Amino acid sequence: MTPIREIAQQALTTGRLTVEAEKLIGQLLLSASYTLEDLNAYMSLQLAAMAGRVKQESLELAGANSSL
Repeated sequence: MTPIREIAQQALTTGRLTVEAEKLIGQLLLSASYTLEDLNAYMSLQLAAMAGRVKQESLELAGANSSL
């Protein structure tokens, strides 16, 4: 399985977190199959999302659906 840190790094590099990547991170967190390095990467991703440096596709889709 892909480590959380790889998913987070890809999102930080591209500036986008896809719905699929977000779901995969959630599954990995629920399974508790992650390292401290993965958890730190996840926290960095969360901070970047809150600061607007990473866009969450799920939120963009939710916003588009609410305007219909």
